[in-house]
Amino acid sequence: MKIIKPDVQFITPIDGATILKRLEQCGRVCYKSEDKITEGSAEKFVAGIIKRGHEAVLEHCSFTVKFICDRGVSHEIVRHRMASYCQESTRYCNYGKGKFGEEITVIKPCFWDENTLGEKVKMDCWKIAMRDAEDAYFALLDEGCSPQEARSVLPNSLKTEVVMTANIREWRHFLKLRCSPAAHPQMREVALILLDKVHWLIPVCFDDIWSEYHADV
Repeated sequence: MKIIKPDVQFITPIDGATILKRLEQCGRVCYKSEDKITEGSAEKFVAGIIKRGHEAVLEHCSFTVKFICDRGVSHEIVRHRMASYCQESTRYCNYGKGKFGEEITVIKPCFWDENTLGEKVKMDCWKIAMRDAEDAYFALLDEGCSPQEARSVLPNSLKTEVVMTANIREWRHFLKLRCSPAAHPQMREVALILLDKVHWLIPVCFDDIWSEYHADV
């Protein structure tokens, strides 16, 4: 059994300057102010439309990311309907095969501190449950079960990979909901990873969300 931490990776190369220029080009059609496009005007224009709530303009650019998370978190991610998804399938992935290391991979819970006595007991209980699930899964495979049959004993903590494509407006909606302290701790953990990365790449599109939620980390 392998225990890993969650992560977010970009499938689409992100060029923040190009994205801002495209958003400005699209948005200025509304005002027929294309003549005001200059070197450096895109950032100010996009900041202005976000401040005014004219976020429909942001739908003209999208990007794709891959979430590496547990199955429980993945169920929350795919509830966002204005997006497209592909996900690692437990029907077809046989974790007894060599390319998976002949073991299951699980996501380490973020809400227990192994360095604290009481929390370590909880983590140890979780590890026992994960090993039991792994043993049961491989026992079913050994009995001739197909992966789609054996998956019935796999835990919510099982690592999965979810590819999500959405436009920037929907990504903002996603991050506003999933970075909130009210979100599930593991969902929030993944969302904050994404927020930090997209804020670094396209700051003007995510400044307000980053400022609101990053201080709570």
